[in-house]
Amino acid sequence: MSDPAKTRRHAERVRELVASLVREIKDPRLGMVTITDARITGDLREATVYYTVLGDTTEQAGTQAALESAKGMLRSRVGHALGLRHSPSLAFVLDNVQDHAKEMEDLLAEARQRDQEVQRLAAGKKYAGDPDPYKSEDDEDDEDATERVGAREDQS
Repeated sequence: MSDPAKTRRHAERVRELVASLVREIKDPRLGMVTITDARITGDLREATVYYTVLGDTTEQAGTQAALESAKGMLRSRVGHALGLRHSPSLAFVLDNVQDHAKEMEDLLAEARQRDQEVQRLAAGKKYAGDPDPYKSEDDEDDEDATERVGAREDQS
């Protein structure tokens, strides 16, 4: 197993290389692609490259097919640039972080809307009963008795 820092450096280098080499692919199916991340195994044999595509699912599918067809060229160029004994195999994974972020934003907006509705309904309302339903007159008597016991102990 190699050094984790060395593995991170190689992963970053793979990301940079693939990002620059993707521009050279002349496949018409390739859409507006951005390489977001790359991870490489500890033995430097397998690299996973994460990408995003601007567009709908048909453009995402076309881009995936274009990347899969160019995988051999990308692997050989990346392996040659890295100078490793074995070129790492490349796997491309669609990174749908933007979809998850949009989903989270929608959920947060819905929660804010529900909070505003609850605040609107609660405006001008008051609790039914006493503000402190657990406080009774007996509690005041207990406090007086505790103070008297404490005073007697101080005198002793």
